[in-house]
Amino acid sequence: MTDRRRGRAEPETDTTVRSEDWDGRDLTGERHERVAFVDVDLTETVTQGTAFTGCVFRGVRFNASAHTNTAFTNCAFTRCAFFDATFTGCKLVGSAFDACTYGLLKVSGGDWSFAELARADLGGASFEDVRMREADLTGARLGGATLRNVDLSGASLHRADLTGCDLRGSDLSALDPLSVELKDAVIDPAQAIMIATSLGLEVRSG
Repeated sequence: MTDRRRGRAEPETDTTVRSEDWDGRDLTGERHERVAFVDVDLTETVTQGTAFTGCVFRGVRFNASAHTNTAFTNCAFTRCAFFDATFTGCKLVGSAFDACTYGLLKVSGGDWSFAELARADLGGASFEDVRMREADLTGARLGGATLRNVDLSGASLHRADLTGCDLRGSDLSALDPLSVELKDAVIDPAQAIMIATSLGLEVRSG
């Protein structure tokens, strides 16, 4: 199963799980590699220390699921639903998301570096203490979202909508304030100085 996703090939898979009802299952400690999950119901599923490597998720429902110290490494998510899903200390390095929904998504800790979330509608989602180095957030809609203490160094934020977004404590060194929407965003004093400096302003005290 191959597809092109923003220039990256979708992972090749060896087996397929299709239209299964895994609602409420405990997948703690399981290992899944190169598996395609198609139209699978993972609502209220629990994972802990679980590993998904090079897997493809199409039309999968992750609603109200809870994931702790779980790895979704180099996975592809297409048309998946993450309503009220929780990811704590999880690793999603190199994973790509396309046409997914994220209402009330909560992410705490973990590593989402190199994740592809371009044009994702993350309004109201919460990311705290997460590493998102070089993540692709091009054109992402983050209105009213929380991005507290997030490492966004090297991230692509071009045309991102950060209206009303709480950005306090996050690394905004990759942010071009002229290429994003920042109306009503909440920032801390250090970030304010950095943004002012990037706009060519000279910040002085007194």
